[in-house]
Amino acid sequence: MNAVRSRVVAWGSSQTGILTIICLGVFSTALDQTVVNTALPTVMLELKIPLTDLDSASWIITGYLVSYTVAMPLAGRLSDVHGRVRIFQLALLVFAIGSALVAVAPNFPWIVSARVLQAAGGGATVPIAMAMAVAAVPARHRGVTLGLVAAAAEAGSVLGPLYGGAIIEWIGWRWIFWFDVPQSLLLMALLAVLPNRPNREAKMDYLGALLLGAALLIITAALSQRAIFSLESIVPYLMLAAGVCLVALLVRVEKRAEQPLVAAFLHRSKAFVTANAVQFVVGIALIIGLVAVPLMANTVMEKPTWEAALHLVRLTAAIPPGALIGGYIMRWTGVRAATIAGLVLIGVGLIFMGNWETEVQQFELTGPLVTAGLGFGLVIPPISVTALSAAPSHYWGTAASLITAARMVGMALGLAALSTWGIEQFYSMTADVTIGGSYEETAAPLIEAGVTVFQSLFRVAGTFSLLAILPALSMKLEDTGMTESRPEGLS
Repeated sequence: MNAVRSRVVAWGSSQTGILTIICLGVFSTALDQTVVNTALPTVMLELKIPLTDLDSASWIITGYLVSYTVAMPLAGRLSDVHGRVRIFQLALLVFAIGSALVAVAPNFPWIVSARVLQAAGGGATVPIAMAMAVAAVPARHRGVTLGLVAAAAEAGSVLGPLYGGAIIEWIGWRWIFWFDVPQSLLLMALLAVLPNRPNREAKMDYLGALLLGAALLIITAALSQRAIFSLESIVPYLMLAAGVCLVALLVRVEKRAEQPLVAAFLHRSKAFVTANAVQFVVGIALIIGLVAVPLMANTVMEKPTWEAALHLVRLTAAIPPGALIGGYIMRWTGVRAATIAGLVLIGVGLIFMGNWETEVQQFELTGPLVTAGLGFGLVIPPISVTALSAAPSHYWGTAASLITAARMVGMALGLAALSTWGIEQFYSMTADVTIGGSYEETAAPLIEAGVTVFQSLFRVAGTFSLLAILPALSMKLEDTGMTESRPEGLS
């Protein structure tokens, strides 16, 4: 028995064992980012949520994304202070408890609250996994390692809808979340074989974490509001103003903190700022691709749901291999060239999608989707490595959390743009359409307007991606612990 335990500990402490456990952890939690997209109609039906309350029901998804984003900075810094293994285990425990509460949800408020708790655990795993991964390998392998972790996370997101659909078909939607519990407990047990190395000299900046969390919460929620583009309400602008005030207060508080959460060397670092700027734009482009591709297929292309899903899979399935490729090529090209190459692929892919009509040949359909997907994957390792290079090893969890949060905030803004600006464009173009007339008088103008809106969204997203090349031109690794050749351990 002792011999078996010794072998398990030896494997878990090896680079292969550490990376396997990390990848399993992010894969497991990433499944739940997208699995609920498949389950939402069934959940609404069982919990008796009417279709007219779809905007409210969307908080099952939106609440998860907001909580996921807000949890990252707190968890990232906690892992820097108290040890990454223990905080990773704690995150998985919170995720498991949240999953169990979702599984027994009797009503809508309960399930939203449970999803928020679940997301707090799931979001916490991402920056910790990134910090553990780069700490476990020499500098020359860190790009590939981050690409591997990103590939595992993206694979979870890709398989989430298929996984959820199969479980719903066989045994019901609640089992999606029941299965999270043993998965999380198993991962916690595997993590137990790894050494936990807290930093005895580091201190947690709880006030800074509270202010940053509140600022992210308010700003992300504000950018998620449709009125941010429709101008029909002043509320999101008041929320943004409040968020900016909290950021200003955070800056003042952090100047006095002994060990600030958002350390001065981060926001003064050109590498960190440019990486976050590029990441923000990538988030905008990514969410537009993820939502608009199946939506266009379902509506103006008049494709069945399964075929619309296959359209999206051509994009998402290309992201994991793109991340692995990005990790490899940046060893020879550097972070700047790898990032620019990814942005060009994203921009070109989205702009070509902007030429789609109601009928698209397979090559015209698949080529841009795969191109953009490879680009989205390609930029992940160089952006992540650049951001982490701005911080010493005892701040890697914090830096990883902030660079990941930048993408999530960009996704919130992109989603608001898609749902509001796109709808406003559609209404303005169809204001003169006569309802009840012939096909040529009614359906044809509506379809034409829909095609125009989707084309505009893809082209704008593609153009923004190409404009992100400007800050990417300034990206380079900074000379901190990230550039050291030896592994740092898990501390």
